Amino acid sequence: MREESDSAVSQFGVSPASSMQQIVSVWVRDPRIRKNDFWHAYIDYEICLHTDSVCFTKKISSVRRRYSEFVWLRQKLQANSMLMVQLPALPPKNPFFSLNNAQQITERMKGLQRFLEKIVQNPLLLSDSCLHLFLQSQLSVSKIQACAAGRTHYSVAQAVKSCGLRRFHSEEDLQKDLSMSCDSDSDSSECRDPEPRIKDLTIIKSQSAGLLDLMGSSQEESLSSSSGST
Repeated sequence: MREESDSAVSQFGVSPASSMQQIVSVWVRDPRIRKNDFWHAYIDYEICLHTDSVCFTKKISSVRRRYSEFVWLRQKLQANSMLMVQLPALPPKNPFFSLNNAQQITERMKGLQRFLEKIVQNPLLLSDSCLHLFLQSQLSVSKIQACAAGRTHYSVAQAVKSCGLRRFHSEEDLQKDLSMSCDSDSDSSECRDPEPRIKDLTIIKSQSAGLLDLMGSSQEESLSSSSGST
């Protein structure tokens, strides 16, 4: 496990000195209902990252993750850090969590953001390849583990670079979009029309559609294609 963290130090150039003066901003937003089948559904969240830190291969990225993947990440980071770091808590599991309860979804989303905000400020955790793949790739958790351990035909950096990117036109556009989308930076528990956004099963994109340009296709198709051509 330790090898995964050590490999990221050289790969991402992470050191306490280099990461102290740089900014890493992360948002958890835009909850959407996904259906596995007629009976089973879950919610995933968009993770937007904007940074000038040399620790990250990409300076702007956007991926989607569900709650269970956050639970896996915390367990993995704790194991890889050899208990040298006390990780922040995740919002607790709720046996009565409802996909139709806007307040529960918003509270969980804010808790996930607080968790990531603390994680990305820790230089030791920033040296973990699993964190980078979680934040900046579309790989499943099993493939994140395999990639971080060097058991895939693509490297961590290749997986990150191949990830489709929603590109924000500017910092101002990003901030405006997040404020309109009930992001968890808000000091208030209220936001613009939160319940219709979350309760409506279609969960339509808000005005952010005009600000975001979806680039790239499926990451795994891209990785397979690049591998086949080499």
